[in-house]
Amino acid sequence: MLVALILFALVPNIIQVDANFSKSMYLTWGVQHASIMAEDLHLVLDKTSGSAAQSKRSFLFGSIEMQIKLVPGNSAGTVTAYYATVQDNHTRFIPTYTHMEKEAESNNFTSVYDRYLSWYVDSVPIRVYRNYEKEGIAYPNKQGMRVYTSLWNADNWATRGGLVKTNWRDAPFTARFHHFRARACRWGGAKSINQCASNVSANWWTSPRYKHLSHAQMGQLNWVRENYMIYDYCTDTKRFNAHMPPECFKPQF
Repeated sequence: MLVALILFALVPNIIQVDANFSKSMYLTWGVQHASIMAEDLHLVLDKTSGSAAQSKRSFLFGSIEMQIKLVPGNSAGTVTAYYATVQDNHTRFIPTYTHMEKEAESNNFTSVYDRYLSWYVDSVPIRVYRNYEKEGIAYPNKQGMRVYTSLWNADNWATRGGLVKTNWRDAPFTARFHHFRARACRWGGAKSINQCASNVSANWWTSPRYKHLSHAQMGQLNWVRENYMIYDYCTDTKRFNAHMPPECFKPQF
């Protein structure tokens, strides 16, 4: 299981701390294929439909946390997604081979939004996207973000480029989410831009420790890239017809 945490900015009187799916999220698709029970969310996929949920509120900066347990066993062709709505910032869990076995234990999945975007699994950074807004590169810091989760079939492209199809004899597929927690600045319109970014004590992400990754974290990130990264869109010249996104020419960490 993965614990997902998105970090947003916090200011007095607009901090929200939730640890309950039933209070914080609602089903948006495949209602008959999903269930919310206090601290638990179950998304189900079969041949007729997948399912999805989203947060009731929008946030700007701070943290969102949840445990995610991926579909066990042979889940080739399925996609379990966790993401925020701005700039298509999301994480997808895509099986790469048939009979892929997932960990029975839960993992801690974290995303940090402020000076840079960063994603963590079990406190280990796996990706960083720096803020180059001053150089004209878009960065999601002026728009509220809702949190989404979904489970769906993508066997036309997901596993080995669509070569491996979903084995519906193994359906239904179930992804489990647990312990949703939001420590985040609630989005209340344009006024939230300054409120959520103000340099006050409640805004813990403005402290020096969050200005950049530590030396140890940099080492962890490089280790992940060297051992686990199988795709980097900044090297996919075919996809972009050699017109690469501007951030690809900048240091990312």
